[in-house]
Amino acid sequence: MKRRSVISLPAVALAAPHLADARAAAGFEGPSVIDGNLPVFFERLKPELTFPLAWPNAREREFRDWKRRARARFEEHLVEPADHTPFRPEIVDEQPGPGYRRRQLIFNVTRHSRVRATMLVPDGPGPFPAALLLHDHGARFDIGKEKLIEPWYDEARLTSARAWSARYFSGRFPGDHLAARGYAVLAVDALGWGDRGGLTYEGQQALASNLFNLGSSPAGLMAREDARAAALLTTLPEIDRRRIAAVGFSMGGYRAWQVAALSGHIAATVSACWMTGLKEMMVPGNNTLRGQSAFYMLHPGLYRHLDIPDVASLAAPRPMYLTGGELDPLFTAEGVAVAYRKIARVYASQRAASRLRTRTWPGLGHIFTAEMQDDAFAWLDQNLKT
Repeated sequence: MKRRSVISLPAVALAAPHLADARAAAGFEGPSVIDGNLPVFFERLKPELTFPLAWPNAREREFRDWKRRARARFEEHLVEPADHTPFRPEIVDEQPGPGYRRRQLIFNVTRHSRVRATMLVPDGPGPFPAALLLHDHGARFDIGKEKLIEPWYDEARLTSARAWSARYFSGRFPGDHLAARGYAVLAVDALGWGDRGGLTYEGQQALASNLFNLGSSPAGLMAREDARAAALLTTLPEIDRRRIAAVGFSMGGYRAWQVAALSGHIAATVSACWMTGLKEMMVPGNNTLRGQSAFYMLHPGLYRHLDIPDVASLAAPRPMYLTGGELDPLFTAEGVAVAYRKIARVYASQRAASRLRTRTWPGLGHIFTAEMQDDAFAWLDQNLKT
């Protein structure tokens, strides 16, 4: 007959407090180690992110040498390799517009994808300054490029696009507005949006994991495709290849400074409503902590080397305009301030402080109003038209 160990309930009750004290003394986390999608030790992880490759910490004395090494590290973490497939652009539709031509063209954005893009070209001989327009995320996938250029070619998308324009852009289509100002503009769908749709909000995580397994990533692929779109513009006869801007709102704002950091084809950048320090972004309640959409703006391991504003600083000393609303719920005021200071320090080190403009709009949230656009595009005129 087996012996049974018997512990009385009072004895267990007496032991439990001592066990809890011992666990606490040993650093034991307790039964719950996840709090609001963050590990309970997340604040202990932040000091480990020292961003050793940031320009102020760099071992290089020459800025161009630092940029070469930092960009190489950045590209390494894109996972997706660079692509040099011939574009083979083909115009499939062209219609007259009010002072510009509306055009649809298809081209090879990568070796795997031939996509349809929308373009507006001002009337006249050119060559024109150009803007690569980069659409937002918005958890809405039926429209992508249509968020920025009015879709004359699709009635259903036109309805969705006008609603989006009314919600975020004061009823404007920024691309049409830029075309009226004399810019040729190009917009392409990122994987999952518009013509390249079929994605759902809940499906983003599965798509990301599958791309990782296949040796790619959603953020890396998007970065490479944006750089390819910028390169395409340099091949078109209507475009002045020395005067190409990247313009975007929200995720498109992230894409704008990212492609400027990655591609030497971008001469100036307008980024609305996407800039922050990484540590200040990783706080309870932030939208990034929900995952899903974060995969389009996530390069695993990169922040062991560079902070978010350090990556944007790879575009220095080329002109950059960063703006956002004071009440934007997606980014803390501290995070925006930290990022602006870091980027300003880099520009100042290159005697290019006047080429960086940052502006926070009082009382506004996550939005790119007509007034904000006018200010940004007037700045763009000063830097690309003179």
